[in-house]
This record gives sequence, C-alpha cells and structure tokens, in this order.
Amino acid sequence: MTLALAIDLGGTKVEAALVDEDGSLIEGSRHRAPTGAAAASDVTVLADALEAVIAACRTHPRWGEVAAAGIGSAGPVDISAGTIAPINLPAAHGFDIVSAVRAASGLDAAHLRLDGTCIALAEAWLGAARGVRNAIIFVVSTGVGGGIVSDGRLVAGGSGNAGHLGQLVVADLDGDAAASTVEERASGPHIVAWARAQGWSGTTGEELAAAYRAGDEIAVAAVARSAHAIGVGLSNAATLLDLELAVVGGGFSFVADDYTDLIAAGVRAASVNAYAARLRVERAALGGDAPLIGAAALVHRADLL
Repeated sequence: MTLALAIDLGGTKVEAALVDEDGSLIEGSRHRAPTGAAAASDVTVLADALEAVIAACRTHPRWGEVAAAGIGSAGPVDISAGTIAPINLPAAHGFDIVSAVRAASGLDAAHLRLDGTCIALAEAWLGAARGVRNAIIFVVSTGVGGGIVSDGRLVAGGSGNAGHLGQLVVADLDGDAAASTVEERASGPHIVAWARAQGWSGTTGEELAAAYRAGDEIAVAAVARSAHAIGVGLSNAATLLDLELAVVGGGFSFVADDYTDLIAAGVRAASVNAYAARLRVERAALGGDAPLIGAAALVHRADLL
C-alpha cells in the first residue's frame, strides 16, 4: 500500500506522520517538534524542526512505501512557488518549504496547500463533509481559517489561499470598527481579550468556557460576539457560493456546547437570501488528526483537488 508523508506546519509546532490510502495514520510514525516564539524571528528554528520530524519519520519501518509528501501550512502560501508567509512567523516569509521537504525526505514530489485547505480536504474525504458537494470547513482557534469544497472539488484559488474565512471583513457590526475581520472578532485570543476589556477577570479560553457554563454575563456576551462574527462571515460565503454545509472545528469551538447553534443563528440573521440562511452548521469529525489526514489527501485524493 502506498503511503504519504503528511506534514502540518503551524505557528507553534510542526508535525509529520505517515498516512495510508485509507486516511489512517500509521502507528508509531507521528512526530512533533515545537517551533515556539523563536521561529518568528529565526527561520532556521523552523527549518530545523521540519528536518527533525521528517528524519524521525524516515526511521519508520514502512518508510520505503512512501510515494510523496503532502504539506499543510499556515498561510498565506504560494503554491506555484512552493513558499509560505505565515502571519505569525515573519521570519519564514518566502521560505521554500517544498524544496526543504524534498531535500530532507529524499522524495521527488511534495504538494503544498494552506492548512485550512487540508482540514477541508480531510473532512470532505472522511469527516463531517463527506458526500457534501458544497461546503466550507473551518477552525476557530488562535486564528480562524478554512477551506471550501464547491461542486465536489476543493477550491484552492490562484495562489492557494481560498477559503480564508478569518480574513473576511465584517466591519462595524455593532458600531465598533476597530476590529474588522472575522478573526479579530471571533478567535480565542481576541475574544478573551475583548472579555477582559469588559471587566472579565479570566485569562484563557478554558476559563471563558467555564464562565459561560456558569452564566457569567460577560462570558455569554463574548461567546455570542464570536459566534455572530462567524455567522456573518459564513453568510457572506454562503451567499457567494451557495453552500450547503459549514463544518466548524478547532479548540475554541468547544467554548460552548451550543456554539454551532449560535453560529447558525448568526447566519440566519445576516443572510439576505433564503438559500444562504439555510446553511447547516455542524461540528468537525476528525479533531486533531484532520491537518495530517488532509495533507495526505494531497497525495492520495487528487480527484478532490
């Protein structure tokens, strides 16, 4: 059976694993290396971490079955050049990750896509969007990013950055134009900061979730603000692309049990056309495995690209 070397590069870590044609991670092949704050100012930290996880994968007994690499990276990316420019890693802007992976792995082929695109691929292949021809799949975590499936195929866009829900502008939703994007109004760190500015004493998303469950007024307002901003962004996407389903994952999406219901309410409130208001909102199915499964799909599921 052919295997893929799947790589997921984010703002705080790089991870790699071997993944088979069924989308299963091979036991004992998953390796992670932290990048941390140092990688933001020194690209060699990132390059060393990437080489380390690939080297660890190469020691696996089934390495000889690996045909190609799939890379999901924080963006923006440039799939034609094979380079990345992660917002949170300024030192890595212009880093030729495709060449680096080829050199470290000895593989001839390495395919690059946005990390959100890979998550969308995973959920369309094996997860909550399986069998759905028109969907947006996204995560709410430190940032907000995603990917789009349209008429049964992934939409990558000219440079590979299609589906970046977090950077949609939703300015002046309630008279405050200072924070204008979905990410600035909905991501974990931003919404925690907003709650603290309103007088809430907590410091983490986990504490905010507990406060929400306890009925704290500021926490309830903060979660509602996050869900509403996402709902507006999804309404725009659904209106433009006539989407059927929105799939939400990421750590901050668990801030409230009814987070998907709140997002769906936001979609309905913001939608002008009835077809956009009908967008279903569901939780992701693959959890933390999705980025690696999606990176492997770049090798195993070319029919979705």
